[in-house]
Amino acid sequence: MPYPEDSLHPNEQLVLDLHPHWWFFAKSVGVGVVALIVAGWALTTSIDWLKLMAALFLLGTLLWILERYIRWISTHFVLTSDRVIYRSGVIAKRGIEIPLERINTIFFHQRIFERMFGLGDLEIESASKDGAQRFDDIKNPAAVQNEIYQQMEQNEIKRANRISGGINSAQAAQATATAAQAAAADDVPAKIAQLAELRDQGHITPEEFEAKKAELLG
Repeated sequence: MPYPEDSLHPNEQLVLDLHPHWWFFAKSVGVGVVALIVAGWALTTSIDWLKLMAALFLLGTLLWILERYIRWISTHFVLTSDRVIYRSGVIAKRGIEIPLERINTIFFHQRIFERMFGLGDLEIESASKDGAQRFDDIKNPAAVQNEIYQQMEQNEIKRANRISGGINSAQAAQATATAAQAAAADDVPAKIAQLAELRDQGHITPEEFEAKKAELLG
């Protein structure tokens, strides 16, 4: 089941959508194999209560595997162009969101057998009240760590471009306003000359001319 893209923000891109590594099933599948062996052995005996116990053991193990599968399919480790998202649970849900700009450091931990099978644990330190967050059974944690750092760098570039774009817009608006003011200032002498011509022609009085002239100069 993929992570629903309608949960993303506008202009946010999905980069990684990971379920836990298949090692998530190791314990339950291992017990299931044992249950099958026990059930097969019990069928060869004539003891009814032993067959019943083996059947119950096998049924319980199958239910455990089913529960693990439901948890696996409902668990998402998601990386987008803006944040890291973790979701788990069907009925009781758990979720974490870490914006990329708040991430400080990323660690990954792999034991020997985990390196053999390509999984590990990822720890993300962020500037939040919860501090570090640990995510278990991540596929190829080194590659995931590298991808997060790349998205952080691209996110910083986008933020810088938005800031510089805002500054450029403000500067352009200021330049336009300054040009308009300059054009208005250049137009004042022409208007005063027109008023003087109207005064000389007797269309306005000298007092009206002086008042308009003072208004324009003001």
